[in-house]
Amino acid sequence: MSTYVYGIAADSHPALPEGMGGVGDPPRQVRILREGDLAAIVSDAPEGLRPKRRDLLAHQNVLSEAGAAGCVLPMRFGSVAPDENSITGVLAERAEHYKERLRALEGRVEYNLKANHVEEAVLHQVMAQDPDIRGLAEANRQSGGGSYDDKIRLGELVAAAVKGREADDAAALRSALDSAAADVSVGPESTGWLTNVSYLVDRESAEHFLAAVEQARKDMPHLEVRVNGPLPPYSFVEPGPAEPAGTTVSGTETGAG
Repeated sequence: MSTYVYGIAADSHPALPEGMGGVGDPPRQVRILREGDLAAIVSDAPEGLRPKRRDLLAHQNVLSEAGAAGCVLPMRFGSVAPDENSITGVLAERAEHYKERLRALEGRVEYNLKANHVEEAVLHQVMAQDPDIRGLAEANRQSGGGSYDDKIRLGELVAAAVKGREADDAAALRSALDSAAADVSVGPESTGWLTNVSYLVDRESAEHFLAAVEQARKDMPHLEVRVNGPLPPYSFVEPGPAEPAGTTVSGTETGAG
């Protein structure tokens, strides 16, 4: 039977609560696999696993319970290996990597930040700051709206200016926040967001990081900034436990996405 992986911890990590259930219906019992100085938190993998709310919450609950007792390297939802030997083999193969990650992530959490433009606010800035756009808009207004070509030209200028602002605003936001975090991981681009970044933050200084986010919101009111966290540090664990040995990883990612 294939094995579902929740996370990786040190072999000295305290035991899980007895009888803890994980993903699946009925919930598969969570257990510990040990290899040298490391341990993997696993259960049997249910067939046809999909990212349903119940299983997503079960995955998160196992990580929360395990993480409360010490550092755990969280795997994303859907991390599955063919069998237990595949997992212990990867723990042995990647032991130094995982032990280094456990040391680096001790006492730290992840905050994922996404931002995009507040359309009306950024259009106002573009109109105010670009003399060509401002001049053409005024000329169109005075001529009763402008010709078809003039309207198209104005729309193209505005779209290009807004697009050009995306990189600048993303860089400005990074500049305001990067120094408040211990590490940074840039996420994949996604439609509708001009930036998608995960920050590794010391749990004890999380208030300082969140205060920096609030200050950035005040300084850049033309941005909509969304923060998700604290999360297990998903974005700072890679590679996952199944990848180096060529085992399969299936499912949908959660947490930092």
